[in-house]
Amino acid sequence: MRILIIEDEVKLAEAMARGLTAKGYAVDSVGDGEKALTRITLHHTDYDLVILDLMLPSLDGYAICHEMRAREIVVPILVLTARAEIETKVELLLAGADDYLVKPFSFDELLARVHALLRRPKGTLPIVLRQGDIELNPVEHTVKLGGKSVSLTLKEFGLLEYFLRHPGEVVNREDLLAHLWDFNYESFSNVIDVHVKNLRRKLAQSDRGDLLETVRGIGYRFRA
Repeated sequence: MRILIIEDEVKLAEAMARGLTAKGYAVDSVGDGEKALTRITLHHTDYDLVILDLMLPSLDGYAICHEMRAREIVVPILVLTARAEIETKVELLLAGADDYLVKPFSFDELLARVHALLRRPKGTLPIVLRQGDIELNPVEHTVKLGGKSVSLTLKEFGLLEYFLRHPGEVVNREDLLAHLWDFNYESFSNVIDVHVKNLRRKLAQSDRGDLLETVRGIGYRFRA
């Protein structure tokens, strides 16, 4: 999952980014309102959640909420608001926010809100993903192969979840980079190939043989 933090308090933004990254999320951060709206307008399909502060330079959080929804950008929005602004919660929800969190807050509380928003169903996607003898539960963060638990790293889990949500499709490396790594990642690195190789090895006991097909010059396909 990939999250965009829109927050001009540098220390707070960095603290949230560190904590969320440690939990396996890819995180980008922008501190200016207009730049943030440009980023989310151009790259909204890459993000699963926006964490948005209300008080921002150049363009405030209310305006960003309104513009995102006016442009039919449906990415969930978690608003960060000061205690003095709590009476505006109705306006926040009407502006398009999905939830709000009052400052100061603990990281555990932030994480709980993030989990709750990301658990909301998107279309008809199942909560538990299954293909053949593989079962992945995004909420419990577990993977089973033939009924037996498989231990995956955070990136391997993210890769497998992405493949299971796109069975039979050719997934290029740029798509994987967009959803699992942040904007600072060096795209010419072979780290994706390394993670896929390790994931392929851990899934080698599947009753369907090699599940991850390398499509030369493009990316990978998960055999449905």
